Amino acid sequence: MKHRICRMDIDKSLRKRKDKKKSIEVNELGEKCIKESSEVANRENVNESTVKSDNDPSTLFTTAKGESSKNGPKGFYLKFEIDIVFLLLLGLALWTRTYNLEEPRYIVFDELHYGRYVSLYTKGVFFFDAHPPLGKQLLYLAGRLGGYNGNFTFDRIGSPYTDSVPIRALRMVPAISGSLLVGITYQLMLEVSTYQWTAVLAALLVLFENCFLTQSRFMLLESIQLLFGLCGIYCVIKSTTKTGPTSILWLCVGAVSLGCCFSVKYSGIYTYYLALFLVGRQMWQRIGCTESTLRLALSIVWRSFVLVTLPLIVYIGVFYAHLAMLPKAGPHDSVMTSAFQASLQGGLASITRGQPLHVSHGSQITLRHSHGRTCWLHSHAHVYPVRYTDGRGSSHQQQVTCYSFKDVNNWWIVKRPEQASLAVSSPPDAIRHGDVVQLLHGITSRALNSHDVAAPVSPQSQEVSCYIDYNVSMPAQNLWRVEIVNRDNEEATWDSIRSLVRLIHVDSGSALRFSGRQLPSWGFHQHEVVADKVVTHQDTIWNVEEHRYTKAEDRRERERELVSAEMIPTAVTQLSFWAKFMELQYKMIAHAPDAPSGHMFASEPTEWPLLSRSIAYWLSPHSNAQIHLIGNLVTWYAGTLSVLLYSALLALYAIRQRRMCEDLPLQASHQFYNAGCILFLGYWLHYLPYFFIDRTLFLHHYLPAYIFKILLLTYVIDHVYFVLQLREKTRAFTNVFIIGITVWLAYVLLTFVKFSVLSYGNTDLNENDLMNLRWKDTWDFILHKRG
Repeated sequence: MKHRICRMDIDKSLRKRKDKKKSIEVNELGEKCIKESSEVANRENVNESTVKSDNDPSTLFTTAKGESSKNGPKGFYLKFEIDIVFLLLLGLALWTRTYNLEEPRYIVFDELHYGRYVSLYTKGVFFFDAHPPLGKQLLYLAGRLGGYNGNFTFDRIGSPYTDSVPIRALRMVPAISGSLLVGITYQLMLEVSTYQWTAVLAALLVLFENCFLTQSRFMLLESIQLLFGLCGIYCVIKSTTKTGPTSILWLCVGAVSLGCCFSVKYSGIYTYYLALFLVGRQMWQRIGCTESTLRLALSIVWRSFVLVTLPLIVYIGVFYAHLAMLPKAGPHDSVMTSAFQASLQGGLASITRGQPLHVSHGSQITLRHSHGRTCWLHSHAHVYPVRYTDGRGSSHQQQVTCYSFKDVNNWWIVKRPEQASLAVSSPPDAIRHGDVVQLLHGITSRALNSHDVAAPVSPQSQEVSCYIDYNVSMPAQNLWRVEIVNRDNEEATWDSIRSLVRLIHVDSGSALRFSGRQLPSWGFHQHEVVADKVVTHQDTIWNVEEHRYTKAEDRRERERELVSAEMIPTAVTQLSFWAKFMELQYKMIAHAPDAPSGHMFASEPTEWPLLSRSIAYWLSPHSNAQIHLIGNLVTWYAGTLSVLLYSALLALYAIRQRRMCEDLPLQASHQFYNAGCILFLGYWLHYLPYFFIDRTLFLHHYLPAYIFKILLLTYVIDHVYFVLQLREKTRAFTNVFIIGITVWLAYVLLTFVKFSVLSYGNTDLNENDLMNLRWKDTWDFILHKRG
């Protein structure tokens, strides 16, 4: 019995030894991962070493304990570290992006628009664009440094540049931004990945990506936006791995960069949302710490303040500079309200010189729709059809519309119902808030009317017409009550330019409204005007833009006055910056859906992951040299597969963790999920919103999501390599894996070189060349037929 007990003790001891040996092997691999992560962290920490434990929830990215020289003398030190790999990557990027940058000497794709904006900035002429102005301002500064005088006419894509245009200077900002994008990719992946070679791989994939090369070589904004966005995310990550003033400094720099990102294009707001999530996640994890509630609250408050205030300051500052740089009136100012136009030098004030201020009985006015689309209340001698195509009947009265152009038929005469004479009395009988008036169409002399008949395109609202007496049982209902929206008191006068008014139909209580819908061909495709029960809608607000007093009683003489009138206020309107800023924000939102539709190179979000469409940017007028926005197909498809593979791994690890199976060391597990929070979430944040945007989309809208997909691809490669190294039985496959990645990278490089002729546009391609490059039938390449 004693012998048996002794043997059992020996067996238990042997089992414990085996278990201990296995534990030591796993820990050694984990320590190897920690050691390599520590090397990456130590390489970037110049003034301090970050000490974080594996289970410290206050840090998104766990790093190993850095070494510190505790025994050295105390004092102030300034250390410099030069990353040779970073400099080499940056040098390669600059070479590929700036090589022969002035060629082709023709307008390429959207250089047409951005070049026009640069010219208008140079001349100080106001313009309107649906995107924020920072990117255009940077292009203008480059052109200014290059000596551009703003006199070149950007008339059409393919027009040759003259010698007065500093092409290289104008294209230099996107080129430098595209080059720095390679460098920031390398730095970002050093923070996220396990190995330095993963960061190098990520930078190389961005370097050898044809779509990024093309976007970086011309006056386009995507490379600028991507640079600011990745810089912002990198700085936010750094702030989560630091403590004290260093953390604050990194977050401030990141917030400024993120503000610049969505000040270039509004799609940069998705990058900002990602940063908010990362900082919010860090604060959520810190709630589980033992630190005091007050300290935690202060941490949340100052981070929230930085992330909200600094980007907002950048955004507002960009628009302040924008408005200060554009004091003169121009062709785009008609989008803005009359008061805004009148605040510009040579704007509405120079057209409406000498016009009266107060609208009175007998005033001749034009009524402009004040929000969204620019148009004027309009009528003409044509009538509504007896029946519409859906079988509904109309009043067959004179049409009333909203017309987007200045026209003599935009004139109306304000009349008090009880007065017959239309001539303005002396002193003028000013119209005030709450007064009831009639509006006579200047040319046809018929009164603005509404009645219980469904509107032609919006049958839920009443039709608006100019009344014609057909001697039928439909009497005129042509009384309108004036409500001044921005009045100071109940006795406010109706003033030209500055008064915002609603015209309320007395009989029905409905408001005169621009419906936003177009009439069919019988209405000459002008916009519909209705009487709507929802009187508080923003489209029920109008203002008097042009104004003069009626002098003649004779109708013919009055018509001659209207036809020959040159309408235009005596003094420039004084608007504050905030008034202009808020109006401009509203107009940008209102005009965003008005983007061109039906473009031949438009694509759908479902087509982007498989690169189904390219975009033709330029075709040489003398040869088959051409420029296309097209991606590196090898990287593109590998990136799409990496999204699927990471999704599968995410699900697998989650299921196995629920079953108490730990596949990864603690730090590697943290790193896997942290990478997902940045790269995987970053991809979907920049991709999914386009499924809900009702406007024309192009391949370049996918690029912010695509760069996160490239980073996710390199992390998946990094993770697979780590997993192969983790266990003894899989280590034999690592060499095969490395060879496979090397061969694949060689194909990436070869594909990049092959398609680079479509990025540089300096090679005359024949039909066979183009067919060899047409790897997908849906790619639209263009071929000149040579005679």
